[in-house]
Amino acid sequence: MEGLYQTIRHKVYQNLDVGHDITDDELYQVIDRCIYEESREKIISIRQKEELRSRLYNSIKKLDILQELLDDDEITEIMVNGTECIFYEKQGRIKKWDRQFESEEKLADIAQRIAAMSNRMVNEASPIVDTRLNDGSRVNIVLPPVAIDGPVITIRKFYDTPLTIERLIELGSITPEAACFLEKLVKSRYNIFISGGTGSGKTTFLNVLSDYIPSDERVITIEDSAELQLHNISNMVRLEARMANAEGENAVSIRDLIKSSLRMRPDRIVVGEVRGAEALDMLQAMNTGHDGSLSTGHGNSPKDMLTRLETMVLMGMSMPVDAIRTQIASAIDIIVHLARQRDKSRKVVQIAEVGNYQNGEIELTPLFKYVEKGETKDGRILGGLVRQSACIKRTEKLEAAGIRLE
Repeated sequence: MEGLYQTIRHKVYQNLDVGHDITDDELYQVIDRCIYEESREKIISIRQKEELRSRLYNSIKKLDILQELLDDDEITEIMVNGTECIFYEKQGRIKKWDRQFESEEKLADIAQRIAAMSNRMVNEASPIVDTRLNDGSRVNIVLPPVAIDGPVITIRKFYDTPLTIERLIELGSITPEAACFLEKLVKSRYNIFISGGTGSGKTTFLNVLSDYIPSDERVITIEDSAELQLHNISNMVRLEARMANAEGENAVSIRDLIKSSLRMRPDRIVVGEVRGAEALDMLQAMNTGHDGSLSTGHGNSPKDMLTRLETMVLMGMSMPVDAIRTQIASAIDIIVHLARQRDKSRKVVQIAEVGNYQNGEIELTPLFKYVEKGETKDGRILGGLVRQSACIKRTEKLEAAGIRLE
């Protein structure tokens, strides 16, 4: 089958007119003609013809063998470790695929094609790039010589149909009580920070929380590579950072975008993820009248996230630790922490209120905590978020919005 595919693909390329941009219909006509010509000499089943037609189209117009994985809605992550090792995540489990790229040059060509989709450039001089596919799926590319065993492509897929809070409740990721609580906080313009480890679902949860933002507000989203999918807001500005060009010039950083967004008359600012010195600008935005802002970051717990924010601020500016902690305590109202459980499910495991900075510590009060109640025979964890005895202390925004917590 592989030899037949290579033979027909060679014929297809010979019959293509490279002088103009070929349409899908024209390409399919060429492919069908080449398959028909080859079938006069060899017996090719209908199933094989359909598979060849799809593979040839994907190789020329789309992302070659990766397209099959991208078209499978149950696959959430694709990991290409060189030409021969391709892994994918399906239903929380990582499996190795039995397909491989024909050459390192073909894989490098796919990497270049992905980068070009969002006007990014990746080559030996600039071998690392974060980009996205047209559907918003997040992509990281690393080329040789940095990647020793060949080009590495990691794709975090996005759902075609965005998750809703109802679906997260159904999946057991959050309880109805906690969802109702967060809905009231978003509508009351609390500044909420979402923390968690890699693959815990931070961006997905940020998208879900954004559904609670009133549709008449002006929202500015700021990201390294555009991933957020905010659907109910008409007055929205999407900003994306830009890497430096080959000469190391013309970069536009997250910090630049946050500073510029303050002049765009935002009601809320949503920062996709903070990883470095831009944390200071995010905190200052939250502290300068842009209540209701949202952001995410990597952290092992709410307390660890506060410590990481301190470190990020120090990356960009030398400040007394007391001043940084006071800024954090003043800016962030709530931390929602997500985690990936041992059964591969993603859950909200803690909702905590950030209090005042006093006695050298930022006060952190758990309002909801995940309590594990057992495990099913197939290894699925049973449990849920449990309301803690402590009540939210900062009620000024709730009162100003006329919203009451039951």
